[in-house]
Amino acid sequence: MSGLSFADRQKASLDSRKNLLKKFHSKPGPDDSSVLQRRAEREAHAADRATRVAAKAEQKARDAEAATEQLVREKAEASAKETALEAERKAARDARYAARKNRK
Repeated sequence: MSGLSFADRQKASLDSRKNLLKKFHSKPGPDDSSVLQRRAEREAHAADRATRVAAKAEQKARDAEAATEQLVREKAEASAKETALEAERKAARDARYAARKNRK
C-alpha cells in the first residue's frame, strides 16, 4: 500500500488540525493596533470617496443648470427672431396693400 500506518495518518491529521487552529488563533483581535489602523484607513478612504461623489453630484447639478439656462436663452432668441421676422413680413404685406390701394 502507501506505507503509512494508521498511527502515522492519525498523527498527520492531528498536526494538521493543530496548525489550522494555530492559524486562526494567531490572527489579531479587533482591538489590535494594526486592525484599528486598517479600519481608520478604510474610514478615511470612504470619507474621501463620499466627498468626491458629492463634488461630482454638485458639478453635475451646475452643468444641468447651465444647460437649462442656455436652452431658455436659445428659445428666447428664437422667439425674438420669429417675432422680428413676423413683423417684417407684416410690414411687407402692409406695404403691398398700400401700393395696391395707391394704384386704384
